[in-house]
Amino acid sequence: MATAATTTTTSRDHTVRAIPAAVLDGLRVRDDAGCPVTPFVDHEGGAPLRCCLRRSAVGERIALVSYAPLRRWAAETGVEPGAYDEQGPVFVHAEGEGCTGPGPGAAGGGYPFGDAHRTVRRYSGDGRILGGALVDAGELDAAFREAFDGPDVVFVHVRAVEYGCFLYEVRR
Repeated sequence: MATAATTTTTSRDHTVRAIPAAVLDGLRVRDDAGCPVTPFVDHEGGAPLRCCLRRSAVGERIALVSYAPLRRWAAETGVEPGAYDEQGPVFVHAEGEGCTGPGPGAAGGGYPFGDAHRTVRRYSGDGRILGGALVDAGELDAAFREAFDGPDVVFVHVRAVEYGCFLYEVRR
């Protein structure tokens, strides 16, 4: 059973949320696409881990699982995600033991995985996309401030540009 924390604050205004530990426990058995998980040893390192919001080290046991972040949020809040219900691949530690979850060091002094272009997608309280932005490396804090200037924005998803993969959620 995972005991890792599920959030890390990297700004006084924004809270970064990794995949929650209870969700990870299930994803490590069967992912959101219904597939059994096949752990492997990462021989190269560098995979963006969504459980602890850091890159994997050479030799760590990780898994690539399908994750549906908006579906999970919608289930918690009683909202119907409709057509916005996406699922996609994310890397996680294969076992909960040894994963410390996100912490003050997860962001390396900034936001996790903020060293490349990212997409910041805004969502309303009813789970609808309110817009998005392509964000330059190192500019996430400004993008979050701008996103949350919109009164209807409840949370944002940060995604990789090249593959569109979910990286993490940010809330006020």
